[in-house]
This record gives sequence, C-alpha cells and structure tokens, in this order.
Amino acid sequence: MTQKINIPQFQPETLMPQLDKHDLTVMSLFSGGGGLDLGFDRAGFQHVVSYELLPVCKETLNRNRLSWDVHAGLEGDVTEAIWTQYENQIDVIQGGPPCQPFSIAGSQKGLGDKRNMWGEFQRAINTIKPRAFVAENVLGLLNPKFRGFVQKHILDKLQDYHIHQFVLHAVDFGVPQIRQRVFFVGFRSRTDYKNFQIPKPTHVRKSSSVFIFDEGLPETLKVRAALGLPDIGFDNFSPTIRSGFTGKRNTTSILNSSAGQKIWGDMGIWPNGVQADRVKASKFPAKNGHFRLSIQDVALLQGFPESWVFEGAVYQKLGQIGNSVVPPVAYEIARNVFKAL
Repeated sequence: MTQKINIPQFQPETLMPQLDKHDLTVMSLFSGGGGLDLGFDRAGFQHVVSYELLPVCKETLNRNRLSWDVHAGLEGDVTEAIWTQYENQIDVIQGGPPCQPFSIAGSQKGLGDKRNMWGEFQRAINTIKPRAFVAENVLGLLNPKFRGFVQKHILDKLQDYHIHQFVLHAVDFGVPQIRQRVFFVGFRSRTDYKNFQIPKPTHVRKSSSVFIFDEGLPETLKVRAALGLPDIGFDNFSPTIRSGFTGKRNTTSILNSSAGQKIWGDMGIWPNGVQADRVKASKFPAKNGHFRLSIQDVALLQGFPESWVFEGAVYQKLGQIGNSVVPPVAYEIARNVFKAL
C-alpha cells in the first residue's frame, strides 16, 4: 500500500513578495539553513557575507544563492573572524546566536554553556558598527532566570544601540506552526529606532482555544489544509518543529513532546521517520494509516517555499529547518528595518 502524493495548498512565496533590490547591505551570522537570509533577500537587501560553522549549511545556501559569499567550517567560525575588514560596508547584521543555552532541550545552562555565542555576536556589532542589527532566539531567553543575562550580556554590551525587544508568533504571519521567538532589533540612531515598527500580524489564527478576529486579514491555514490533505473533520496548527540536530543522533523525527505526539495523532499525521521527498514518503505509509511527512512538507510548515532546497542527509535537512527563523517572519522584520533606515 502507498499513500497518495499530496499537492500543498500553502505557498510561502505569497507571504514574501519579492521587493526591488535597494542599496542596504546585510551580513548574516549563524546562518544555518537560511531563514533570516531568505527573509532579508526577499525584502530587497544586498547580501554581503554569511558566517556559519556547519559546512552542510554552506551547501544549502550556495545551492539556493550561488553568488552569495558563505564562510563555513573553520572559515565560518565567528570566534576567529576578523571583523575590521567589514567596517563601513554593512548596514545590518542579522543572526540567531545558538539557542541551546536558553532552551529546555539544551538544559538552559545559559552563560555556562560553551555554545553561548552572544559575546561573539556583540563583538561583530561593536567592531563593524552597522546601522542596525537583528538577533533571534528562543522564548526561553525571557525566562526570569535569564533576566540578568539579557541585561548584562546583551543590552549593556550594546550601549551604542537603542534596542527593541519583542516576541513574534509564526501563526500570526500565515505560517501553520506554533512557534514563538524573541527578537532584538537595535539601531545606532535614535531616529531610526523611533521609526521602526514592530511587525503587526498579517493573518488571524482560529482554533478551539484561540480566536482572534480581524475582518481585514486572511486566516492562517492549518496543517492538513496547508499540505493539501483530505478533510478528516479535524485540523490544527503544527506543534513547534524540533531540529534534527538535537536529541538522538541522526534522528528523522520532528516531534518535540508527548503533547505534540497527541496533536499530530489527532491530525492523522506521523511526525517520525520523515522521508527525503514525497515519492519516498508515499512508499512507506505510517502505521494507523497516518500521513508520512517529507522534507518538503516540513519545510513548508516552517515557512520555506519549495524552491528553497536543503542539502545533506535527512537529519541534517531537518536540523537546518528546525533551527531556522521562519522566513515570512524574517521578511516582515526586514521590511520594517528597511523602512526605518
């Protein structure tokens, strides 16, 4: 028995209309699979350089944007980078310093976690002195236990910048996934800071527990509708997609909790054993007749268009997807940064 190959109804490109290229330049740090990079690219920014430790991420970025200058491996190690070479060349620095030190999955060791790279992010900003920066991290960073860390090791270290701090939810921007992230957006100029507007929702979310109504906004599709699956009388937003780089080695699961298991089960979707493509997924139906996901399906649920291709083994692709900033959210931030500057 095989499962029917689905034809998705959700097209993330429609959430990120390509804007005309302008003169503002952007540098990417901790680039990963390119969520922030894609958002800024669609918003018209000129890409200058990316720094990322994992070589497979460079393969992904250059597969999609061959002309981009991507440093990876030893060359992508921000702790060894000489940032003075980029002075007066960069308008915006964007990146998501590794989130594991502040996530529950990463044990929330904070400053005591060697993966904490906020110091290096600050070093780049304070050396290059861009007009603005955008930093993303997990909601756990707002845990009261990290209040002192945020003040001492983020805000106080970037005293030349006026900084907005806010939380955005993927569902509010048309992406069918329960995913909240905290953003820091800083400007050297107080005028630019005042001109920046925190992105407002572009969509409404409706569920059994949440109902937000705005007659002027479209409704965010839920998972089965987004993936083009038959109506079974129940649909929901995706639980937060877990990175394939966490948990058991080489995992091909996107499941992040037992509660998530129930949500996926109620939707008739199997969150484990994600396949490399839809043809392979169709040949291995999951138990109970549940729908088996492909890499393309998971990427869509993260807000990546199907034109954005990930390189590497399945677990590496899932790692890049799950670690990424949701591109439509990145796009809205990038648009508003451009307007402010």
